[in-house]
This record gives sequence, structure tokens and C-alpha cells, in this order.
Amino acid sequence: MENKFVSWTYKQQYEYKSFLPEKINKEFVWENSKINILLEKANLELWKLESFSKFVPDLSFFIKMHVSKEAIQSSRIEWTKTEFDDLFIKDISEKTLEEKNDLEEVQNYIKALDLWIEYLKDLPLTFRLFSKIHKELLSWVRWEYKTPWEIRKSQNWIGWSSLVDAFFIPPHYDDLSELITDFENFLYNNELEIPELIKIAIAHYQFETIHPYLDWNGRIGRLMIILYLIEKNIISSPILYISDFLEKNRWSYYDALTIVREQNNIEYFIIFILNWIIETCKNSRTTLEKVLELKNSYDNKILSFDSRAEKAQTILNYLYSNPIVNYKDIMKIINCTASTANRFLEDFIHLWILEQKTINKRNKEYIFENYLKLFR
Repeated sequence: MENKFVSWTYKQQYEYKSFLPEKINKEFVWENSKINILLEKANLELWKLESFSKFVPDLSFFIKMHVSKEAIQSSRIEWTKTEFDDLFIKDISEKTLEEKNDLEEVQNYIKALDLWIEYLKDLPLTFRLFSKIHKELLSWVRWEYKTPWEIRKSQNWIGWSSLVDAFFIPPHYDDLSELITDFENFLYNNELEIPELIKIAIAHYQFETIHPYLDWNGRIGRLMIILYLIEKNIISSPILYISDFLEKNRWSYYDALTIVREQNNIEYFIIFILNWIIETCKNSRTTLEKVLELKNSYDNKILSFDSRAEKAQTILNYLYSNPIVNYKDIMKIINCTASTANRFLEDFIHLWILEQKTINKRNKEYIFENYLKLFR
């Protein structure tokens, strides 16, 4: 780069050295021409995804599934073991305590993303907002010792068991205030001639390097990418599964971070992020295409209900956000008796829209299997 990127210096602490990243609120000029090509492809794929989403009727029905998919994959990167279907089942009594805790983590992630989108209407993407979301993510007893919403006041580290043998030691907490101010100035410095996708790539690297919270920095950093794209009107809703690609390529991601820190090679990381966005857009668009195809097929089947078609359509629309149901759910959404609800369920099974999930006569659940498969 023309202004050579220097990522860090080491700062001596008591018995260890912390990594002190350089400030980023400055111009960046890249030399690798591959970035130009990938930047063009990434912007094109984002435009294709956003344009296609405009043609999906009732897109809001499917957003919950996109958010749920993102929550599952992002949490798997942090080694939780929740399966996608677990988010929709009614009875979790047979789950172990660890499984229930993992599930609650994922559910908190979903709530946090929904809240973050709502907050964006009034608040910019700053650490004030990050901390509000961090509080939501950790708003339960299991993680209360991680000081939800607070910028850390102690040293954390990554890898191994202590500061002595840690793989990476983020900056000392005394250095965080200046680094956070610089980060926010960079994000909203409109005088910098840096394309938005490159800016968020650099910001994501810096956030993960600062590691401002005791824990859950990875999830905040990934959420930040989605919300930045929404804030900049590049996409209008959270229809990207960015963590799906990363979960499958986590070691390449960690390598990319390490290469910046050890070789000052921010271009390598930018290339990784742009490839990440390109592949994520393609996968998200493919899923939307399959969803639309499935929806058209089932809308035609609903016509066979004749006079009951309106209520059947209401049930179908509900299934797009809640793909595992029981008869009580049907009673609520169309305000009917148990016998009517069960009749609808039987008809949906006959039309191969639903499958019976449980054998227990008292606790029958029905699964929208062909739809769920698109997101698993």
C-alpha cells in the first residue's frame, strides 16, 4: 500500500506483552489489483441479492429463518451445539442443561439482532450501540460474570490457559479508550475515500483485534458487518448468512487475522472478506430462489381448500416463520376449535406440506420439512 499499513506494536506489561494495534482513521491505498476485481464482484452480488429480495412476496415471513440461520452458525463458531430445528420445537424438557444453555445463547442472538435493527433507526453504529447489544446477548445468569455491556477492565487473551502461553493478547484495557475513539472516527469519517466494503473489512479486523469485551467479541463483530450494510442502505434487511461461510472456513479466517498481525498484510484480509461477501450473497440468493419456488408450489396447493383457502393460507404464512407447530398453534392463529385445527393439520399432511414429527398422541408436532431443509 502507498501508506504502508502497520498493524501493531507490542507493549510491555507485567510479565507479558500486549498487542497494541495502530490506529486506522486514515486513508488506505491498496496495490493488489485483485481487490478491485473482487470489490466489483462483491458489490454486484450484493445488488443482485437486494434486487431479488424485492421480488419475494411477503419477505418478512422469511426473515426470521434467515436470522435464525445466522444465529445458529454464528454460535457454532463459538462451539455451541444447538441444531437448527431446536429453535422451533415446543418441548425441550429432554434437553440437557448444557443444550438448554446453548439454545438460550442462540435465542439471545436472535433477539439482539432484531433489537439492533430497531436501534439503528435512532442510534449510529457506535460502541454505545455495541454495548447495548452485548448486554442483550449476555442477559442471563450463565454469563453475568462476563460484565455484559461493559468495555473490559481487565486483560483477556485468546488460546491456551493463561497470559504466559496465550496465542494472542489483545491491547491492555488502559489503551482501549483511544482505540475505540479512533475506530468510531474511522467508521464515520466521510472524508476518507474508501469504499464501504473495504471500510467494513478494516473495521472488522480492528474490532476483533481490539477485543473490547471480555467475551462475545466474535458475535458482535459479525453482527456489525450485517448492520453496517443495512445502515449504508446496501441491503435493506438481514438476509445474509455471513456466519455460514465463516463456520466452514474458520481456520482460514483465523489465518487471515494472524497474517495481518504478523505481516502487516491488511490486503490479504480484505481479499478474504470480499470473497466471504461474494459467496455469502450467492448462497443467500440461492436460498431465496428455492424459497420462492417452494412458496409458489404451496400457494397452488392451498387453492384446493376452496372455502377454507383463506384460513389455510394464514396457516401456511405462519409456517414460514414457525416451521414446527402443534394443534394449539393452529387454534390460535385462525381462532378455531381443536377438531378444526387437527383437520387442517391432516389436510396439510395429505398435501405433503407438513410431516408428523412426534409419535406421542398427546404431544404431536408437525414439521414443515421441505422448507426447513432449505435453511439447515
